[in-house]
Amino acid sequence: MFLFDTDRWVEIWVTITRNKTRSLLTGFGVFWGILMLVILLGSGNGFKNGVLKNVDGFSTNSAFFFSERTGEPYKGYKKGRYWQMRNRDLETIQKRVKGVRYISPMIMQWGGQNNVVKGQKFGTYNVRGVYSEYFNIETQHVLEGRLLNEVDMIEKRKVCVIGSSVREALFTQQEDPVGQYIRVNGIYYQVVGVIKPKPRVSIGGRTEESIMIPFKTLQQTSNQGDKFWFLCATAEDGYSCEKMMEDIKDVLRSQNEISPTDEQAISSFTIAKQFETFDLLFTGINILVWLVGIGTLLAGVIGVSNIMMVTVRERTREIGVRRAIGAKPWDIISQIMSESLLLTSIAGLLGLSVGVFLLDLVDKALMSGGEASNDSFFSNPEIHIGTAFAATLVLLVCGLLAGLIPAWRAMQIKAIDAIREE
Repeated sequence: MFLFDTDRWVEIWVTITRNKTRSLLTGFGVFWGILMLVILLGSGNGFKNGVLKNVDGFSTNSAFFFSERTGEPYKGYKKGRYWQMRNRDLETIQKRVKGVRYISPMIMQWGGQNNVVKGQKFGTYNVRGVYSEYFNIETQHVLEGRLLNEVDMIEKRKVCVIGSSVREALFTQQEDPVGQYIRVNGIYYQVVGVIKPKPRVSIGGRTEESIMIPFKTLQQTSNQGDKFWFLCATAEDGYSCEKMMEDIKDVLRSQNEISPTDEQAISSFTIAKQFETFDLLFTGINILVWLVGIGTLLAGVIGVSNIMMVTVRERTREIGVRRAIGAKPWDIISQIMSESLLLTSIAGLLGLSVGVFLLDLVDKALMSGGEASNDSFFSNPEIHIGTAFAATLVLLVCGLLAGLIPAWRAMQIKAIDAIREE
């Protein structure tokens, strides 16, 4: 078969190298096109990885609610009434709302400047009261000790989990913070764990600069009664987060004398919507990258087609002689198209290799940047193996198309006219 005819491929290679300058300039267009395609695709993936890394660790089917002033009068209450969620709302939600996997209220305690003290060391940090289930919604790296658990909340233990930045500020490297006491807004709590968040965004302030206390303990010590203002919930796998969200809102409205049509009283947002927005954004970026990359590649392929047209013109006499001595039409077509395919493939695969090499260099440079690079919105630029195969397939198809018109032009040459050609 032609694909395995070594002599024929050697002949094609000799023909290409006969005009080195012309071949190099033509091949550079294809090389540059595939190089730009690879770099743009890798950069798009790097941007996507960087953005998603900042929310990695949050349950994607989570919803968050907080109370606002009412937007409608209802049952004798005026418009603009401020209300707060209560513990009874949680119990009703757990009984009535289907599809809730995890649920956790959250309260914040503000204690002013230097509200956390350990011996002679102090600092100003966020103080949050949460259920133990909250750590399934915003997952954490447990650096030392443990997380809060259900028993801590039921018994209203005065224990806390501290963020990694709090640990660094209040304790020395040699000290074991687990089991020691810190004073938070005038009350002593025993440290049971040190955490660092997996996601780089958090709810209610930076988790590494926060003190986590059992929800009911903080409610009691801060004299907040049974009220709270923020609620987190995660839907079961396969259950609609939007449906769960609407059901929770209905319960909150009915429990707190809010009009069923009041959309202003309860504000909410979902992580799922943020991910959908990201997906649409990255899909648009990928489409744009492919359009730009393929456009650049086609420009190079058109150059290959033009150079093959010139080659056919210069070899008119040779083609006529071959036709006269019995060369079949397929022999002429295959030679022209193979020359185009070989030139396009070599230049394109070289561009693909250089592009992957450059992306790898950028990735290693980012990794060597340490902690600062981890906080960036650009991470791990790469192209997937499927994308590389797709780019290669596009390259081969373009190579064949580049030789199609010149090959057809060669077939139109009559043997007698070609032999007479000067």
